[in-house]
Amino acid sequence: PPNDRKWLLIYIGDEKFFNLLIANMEIQYVYTKKRSEFGKQANFTDKSAELNFDVPPDNSLLEQYVEKNPCDLGIQCVGDMSEHEVNTERYETENRGMNHVEGGWPKDINPAEVEQTIRYRKKVEKDEVYMQTIMNLGKKMEYYIKLNNVIDIYEEYFANTSDSFGDEPPSAKTINILRDPNDVPRSVAHISWYPDGTRKLAAAYGMLEFQKSPLGMCLDSYIWEVDNPNKPETVLKPSSPMLCLEYNPKDPHLLIGGYQNGQIALFDTRKGSHPMETSPVEHSHKDPVHKVIFPSSKTGSDVFSTSTDGMVFLWDIRKLVEPVEAIPMDFEKTGRLLGGISLEFESTMPTKFMVGTEQGAVLSCNRKAKTPAEKIVGQFTGHHGPINALQRNPFYPKQFLSVGDWAFRIWSEDCKECPIMWSPYHTAYLTDGCWSPTRPGVFFVTKMNGTLDIWDLVFKQKSPTITLQVCDDMLHSIRMHDGGKLVACGSQQGNITLLELSSSLSAPQQNEKNVINMIFEREVKREKILEGRRRELKLKLKQQGVAAGGGGGGEHGGDDDEGDPVEKAEEDFWNGISQARKDFAAKEKKRAEASGMAKSQPTPIPEEGVEPAASKPEVSVPVDAGGSTEEKENTS
Repeated sequence: PPNDRKWLLIYIGDEKFFNLLIANMEIQYVYTKKRSEFGKQANFTDKSAELNFDVPPDNSLLEQYVEKNPCDLGIQCVGDMSEHEVNTERYETENRGMNHVEGGWPKDINPAEVEQTIRYRKKVEKDEVYMQTIMNLGKKMEYYIKLNNVIDIYEEYFANTSDSFGDEPPSAKTINILRDPNDVPRSVAHISWYPDGTRKLAAAYGMLEFQKSPLGMCLDSYIWEVDNPNKPETVLKPSSPMLCLEYNPKDPHLLIGGYQNGQIALFDTRKGSHPMETSPVEHSHKDPVHKVIFPSSKTGSDVFSTSTDGMVFLWDIRKLVEPVEAIPMDFEKTGRLLGGISLEFESTMPTKFMVGTEQGAVLSCNRKAKTPAEKIVGQFTGHHGPINALQRNPFYPKQFLSVGDWAFRIWSEDCKECPIMWSPYHTAYLTDGCWSPTRPGVFFVTKMNGTLDIWDLVFKQKSPTITLQVCDDMLHSIRMHDGGKLVACGSQQGNITLLELSSSLSAPQQNEKNVINMIFEREVKREKILEGRRRELKLKLKQQGVAAGGGGGGEHGGDDDEGDPVEKAEEDFWNGISQARKDFAAKEKKRAEASGMAKSQPTPIPEEGVEPAASKPEVSVPVDAGGSTEEKENTS
C-alpha cells in the first residue's frame, strides 16, 4: 500500500462472516463475505512490502491513443433467450346435451296437475317467510335497476365520430411469401380467396410460356393457409396444368378449375385431392381455359368458362358431361371468333356478363337472349392486345376496369365508343388488375417488371398513388381479400406475396362515394359531348362527300363500312375541300357579273329638293390569284 495512507486490517473470527475493514482517512469500505463461501482460514502475519515487477511508463505510446469523449458503449443486460414451439396432443372436445324438466315440487304434488300446482303456489305465497324474502329482494332489485338507469355501461362514447386517415401516408408491407415447393418453377396463373372471409386461398400453377413444358414439371395446385407458409394445407392433383381456379361462393368445399387442355374439373376438398368429375375432351374447349366464374343462381351450380378457341360455355357442375349452352364470340357475324381471355359477372346484374378477348375488345353479353347471335349486344374497343383483367366497380357496376397491353382503361356502359378514363402507356406490359372491395376509387395493377401500382382516384388521377417493387420477376396475377386489407400477388417463379395495406388504402374515406360518383358522371358527360361532336363531323364530311360524288350515285354512294375507314375519311376530306373551292369560284363569278351590270346602268336623276351626291371615283386594285375575298372586291 502507498505510504501516505494508513491501512487497518481487522479480523473478526466468528464462524459465519469474515470482515475486512479498511480505514483510509475519512473513507471506510466494509467487505462482507460468508464464512462458508471461502476455503481455508487465512492467517495474517506482519511482512514488509516487496516489489515483484515494475513496468515504467512509455511516453511514446501515449501519442498512439486517441481521446474519445464522450464514449458510448452498449451493454446487453438481458440474458439470451430462445423460443421453441411444441405440438401438444390435440384436445378433443365432445358436445353433450341435457334435458331440464321442471322440479322443486314436493313429492305429493304432481307438476302435470294444474290445480295442484296452483293450490300449492297460493299456500306458499301466504307464508310470512316468503313475503319477507320477496320484500328484501325487491329493495335490492330496485337499487340495481336505478343504478343501471343512471349509468349506461354499454354506451359508446365515440360512435358518431368517423375515422380519418388523412394524415397517414398510403403504404403496404409484406407479411408473408408462399413459395412453390417444387424444384421446377411454375407461374401462379390464378388466385382465389376462401369465400367466408377465412385467411385461406387457392392458387393454380401452370407453365404459361408458349409450348414450353420442362421435364419433371409438377402438375399440382395448392390451397394455402396465410399464416402457415411452410406447407400447403391441401394439394390438388389435376390431370393437366391448371390456368384458373375458383371457389364456389355457396359451398366453399367445392372448387372449379380450368385445364390447359381445355377441360373443366370439379374438386371437393372433403373427398380428397383428385378431381371429383372432369368434362369429356370431345365436349370441352379446344384451347386452354383462361377463366371460370360462378354466376348468381339459385342452386349455385352454374359455371361460365371461356377459352381462346372463341367459345363461352355454360356448365352445370352437377353433371359435367357436356355444356348446357355454347356462345360463340362472333360480334360482327363474319364467322371469325374472338378468343376469350377474361370474364366478368356482377351479381346485381344477373342477366349480363362481359368477355375480354384476345383481340383487345370487350364484349357485352346477355344470357337471357333467345339465340346465340343475339346474346352479344355490344363491344368496347380500345386495347391493342389481349385483355388480361376485366372487373366491374363493386360500388358502381356500370363502370368497369380493363387491363391489357401497356395501359388500363375505365369504361362506362353509357359510352361505348371511348373509355371515360385511361392511363398513359407504361414501359412495362400490364398483366392483371382488380378493384378494392372496400373503397370505390382504389384499384391495383400488376406489371411485367415486378411492380404493383396502387391508384387512388380521390388522391390523384394522373399517376399511381404508390408503386411497390414486389419482386424481381414478372407478376402475373393479383386478387384482393374481401376485407380489403390483404392483397395476394402471384409471380412467374411460383411465389405468392401477401401484402397488408394501410388504413388509408383499405378503410372507406369520408364522403368518398359521392366524390367518385361525381368524377364518373363528369367523365361520362364529357365523353358524350365529344361523341356528339364526332358524329356531327362525320355526318358533315359524309354529306360533303355525297354532294361531291353526284348525289350518292357515284363512287361515294356505296356502303360506308366497306374499305379502309382511314382511307375513306381522307378521301371525304379532300372531296370536301374541292367542293368548297368550287363553291367559292361560283360565288366569285356571280359577284363579278353583278359588278359589271352595275357599271352599265345609267346614272339616276335626283329628285327635286335633293342634292345629287358627289361622284366617287372607282379605284380598281389588282387582285392576286391567291388573295382573300376582301382584296378581290373593288375598293372605293
